[in-house]
Amino acid sequence: MRKFLLAGVALATLASGSAYAQMSDDVIKIGMLSDRSGIYADINGEGSAIAARMAAEEFGNAINGTKIEIIVGDHQNKADIAANLARQWIDTEKVDVVADVPNSAAALAVQGITRDKKRLFLMSGPGSTDLTGKDCSPYGFQWTWDNHAVASATARALVEQGRKSWYFITADYAFGHSLENEAAKTVKELGGTVKGSVRHPLGASDFSSFLLQAQASGADVVAFANAGGDTINGVKQAAEFGIPQSGQTLAGLLLNVNDIHALGLETSQGLMLANSFYWDMNDETRAWSKKFEERTGRKPSMNQAGVYSAVRHYLKAVQEAGTDDADKVAAKMRGMPITDMMMKEAKIADNGRIFADMYLAQVKTPAESEHAWDYFKIVKTVPADQAYIDPKNSGCPLVK
Repeated sequence: MRKFLLAGVALATLASGSAYAQMSDDVIKIGMLSDRSGIYADINGEGSAIAARMAAEEFGNAINGTKIEIIVGDHQNKADIAANLARQWIDTEKVDVVADVPNSAAALAVQGITRDKKRLFLMSGPGSTDLTGKDCSPYGFQWTWDNHAVASATARALVEQGRKSWYFITADYAFGHSLENEAAKTVKELGGTVKGSVRHPLGASDFSSFLLQAQASGADVVAFANAGGDTINGVKQAAEFGIPQSGQTLAGLLLNVNDIHALGLETSQGLMLANSFYWDMNDETRAWSKKFEERTGRKPSMNQAGVYSAVRHYLKAVQEAGTDDADKVAAKMRGMPITDMMMKEAKIADNGRIFADMYLAQVKTPAESEHAWDYFKIVKTVPADQAYIDPKNSGCPLVK
């Protein structure tokens, strides 16, 4: 009898252990790589890490008894630092997935490393369409938005209102160049013209010379092809120069609710923008955003909401697959629709682009705003297949 009991215990141990054997290193490790101290710290940064933790907590911080661990790093908006951190995390700390990574240059560097080392990459900050285009990866997923979606929707809305001549003030790196190109393409397709552009360094504090050139162009629209602190500084200084008062329209091609909070409604009222998420859309978004605000003191940006959605879907795929093996989890992620407080039945294309609806919004006037963070009027829903580039036209070699 004792022998039978021991044999039974041994078999039970093997059976229960088989589920865990599929998890590498007895931990599911997520590396949150973000800008924690620069111009994107407000729209990503610590808020992205908190959003990832909120997703992990929905699983009890463990899957089938395997602990979920989240580590955090700052890439300082430098591609080499991002690449080195990603490589170190994968090689020495056994990170299973890298997430967030605002800054397209940094993301493109990390995309190459995660592709080579077969680790998943969940992007909720970079906008370059190359990430799901010529530089796509079977392990890379671009979650929240991209330059085509935000720039094209905003440009189309303004040109259709009769604002047909444009001048761009552009961040001088991969993200800014791509953002300008996508907007300019839409302007020209709709019969508009581009009167010129000027490029500024990342993290610029003085936009005066750039604004003077934009003002002198006489363009209907002065468009900021930048983000975060650069957009905030540019729009504030444009208002001081009297550019909106003189009849030129200001357009931020990538704006988050946090940017409007920093600018104030007096300065930003009337701005058009495209977002994939707004905290005040429905009861579900309001409930999640309330939990986020209790931890951060502010409402979430679309980037931070996207981190939550991406990490949650990844963990759900790990749970369904019973493993954290990158190839098996990636296949499971592609096979399941994404449904959460941010997205409903969203699909993942062969090039890693997540297809979910975008929303065209206009910033409220101070008189229209009823309380703190009540900033957006949703003007139009842009269906996913209209918001994003058709994968067949993306240039991604993975597309069948």
